[in-house]
Amino acid sequence: MTDTSSGVDLMQIVAVLGAGVVAAPLFKRLGFGAILGYLAAGLAIGPFGFRILADPAAVLHFAELGVVMFLFLIGLEMRPAKLWTLRRQIFGLGVAQAAVCGALMTIAGVLAGFSPAVAFVAAMGFAQSSTAAIIQTLEEKGEMSTPFGQRAMSILLLEDLSVVPLLAVVALLAPEASHDLRGSWVGVAVAAAAVAVVIVAGRWVLNPLFGLLAGSRVREAMTAAALAVVLGAALLMESSGLSMAMGAFLAGVLLSGSGFRHQLEADIEPFRGLLLGLFFMAVGMSLDLSVVAAEWRMVLLVLAGCVVTKAAGIYAVARVSGADCRESVQRTTLFAQGGEFAFVLYGAGMGVGVLDGQVNAVMTATVILSMVLTPMTVRLVWSLLPEPAPDTAGLARPDGLNGAVLIIGFGRFGQVVSQTLLARGLDVTIIDTDVEMIQAAAGFGFQIYYGDGTNLDVLHASGAGRARAVAVCVDGKDTANKIVDLVKSSFPHAGLLVRAYDRRHTLQLIAAGVDLQVRETLESALAFGQGALEFLGLPEEEARETAEEVRRRDQERLALEQASGQLEGFNQFRPREPKPMPLFQAGKEARPLTPETREIAARGTPT
Repeated sequence: MTDTSSGVDLMQIVAVLGAGVVAAPLFKRLGFGAILGYLAAGLAIGPFGFRILADPAAVLHFAELGVVMFLFLIGLEMRPAKLWTLRRQIFGLGVAQAAVCGALMTIAGVLAGFSPAVAFVAAMGFAQSSTAAIIQTLEEKGEMSTPFGQRAMSILLLEDLSVVPLLAVVALLAPEASHDLRGSWVGVAVAAAAVAVVIVAGRWVLNPLFGLLAGSRVREAMTAAALAVVLGAALLMESSGLSMAMGAFLAGVLLSGSGFRHQLEADIEPFRGLLLGLFFMAVGMSLDLSVVAAEWRMVLLVLAGCVVTKAAGIYAVARVSGADCRESVQRTTLFAQGGEFAFVLYGAGMGVGVLDGQVNAVMTATVILSMVLTPMTVRLVWSLLPEPAPDTAGLARPDGLNGAVLIIGFGRFGQVVSQTLLARGLDVTIIDTDVEMIQAAAGFGFQIYYGDGTNLDVLHASGAGRARAVAVCVDGKDTANKIVDLVKSSFPHAGLLVRAYDRRHTLQLIAAGVDLQVRETLESALAFGQGALEFLGLPEEEARETAEEVRRRDQERLALEQASGQLEGFNQFRPREPKPMPLFQAGKEARPLTPETREIAARGTPT
């Protein structure tokens, strides 16, 4: 049904939402990522698919608000002091990448037969990468807060800052624009004034405003104010010739120190996710398949030339700036695409007569295809890259150790286990592969050796051949299973004590014949439940009996499952050789807690 009075076609709205709801989860489940799903959904319902929506340009302009809100939320996480620390990357790394890639593609365009003006506009449009696609990819990969993610963000910020000068240059390249520089300088002054207005409002107006709204306790008013701030900053920047995303980011930075930051984030987040998905769908709708079909040789040739040339420039800048090979390849695959700003730049170029209709159509199709291919390229290339080797300089490695107990893994579980053993004066050897954890543990007085427990040579060097017991306290069950296999086959004399991940893993460990297995959350959850019962008024003795009953029933269920043959992942139990005499013998007094061992129990652990 269509609401003709308002001009809103509900069928189109339902089609857009439905296509996104189906495609994004499906593509993400297949491993291609949500971005490619949105692009495919847009292509399917657009004017070159099922023709449900005939005007992708209008949808794209509206959907850019998703990018705007994304940049606002990122700005909320970027305090001015932190942004200041990135100034070298923004104006050093960002300028270098944009300049080198733009110059290389401009030269390639001139060599291909285009005029210098056409080659420059086409090259600088493609040199700007997709802010939305890159940020979404970084978020999906969990790289936003890493040094790599911060460098990527710095480059994207520089690209947003380059909007005004590039549009000014395009205006100067117009055949009829004789050399009226005055208009360009006026544009720069207007842009600077807009930035000043946003800064002044952010520092002296917005906090008092949100304070008044919070005092009114009208939740919807806070949400409306948050949207008004984001959209108002974006509108002001767009009106002055800057990008909307830049205005939203600046507003977010100015509010990053506000006491209302978390409330603003919660209010904006739902709109951000919905509109960002709509943005990618609009990009998919904009892919003109008729141009691709008619000029497919030209489009593929330009696409290959632009991507390869830009990739070479990105890789070269990354290596010169000190990035290792892995990060350089990651940055190259992430940025070797065109971006949404290209549509603006090509439209401006066509408006002043620098680009003709055919060049505009071919370059627009090239940019969209590059954005479509990037998620698949990132997924393929990043999966082939070797894991970065940790910086283990200065860390002690196991060599000829002979502790009575070998603990593998010094996470939260292993830390508590080690304290218990050390408190009784046992000679304990601890190995782990987490460099940061090892360094942090040193500050608490722990000697942790860097070593991989799944490596047989490391186990030998760590003293597993002489240890009375090997305690496997690692996080992952696959890693734990591999260590169990190694210890069973190579050190059958040692007691095998293993942290179980869940009930299924517990059954696997029972089948493997380990000497002790403890589910990582069972005892803490029982203690929590007992405490909850006491808090709610049950007497302490009854609460303890209830927890004990739950523990007993759990053991009975395990026994039943074991008897029914639900044991997977290991060979069936094989008898092991008798263990040596325990360190603490029955009938003899255990070593008492001394002031030194009491201190071990009291000093704490890194986590």
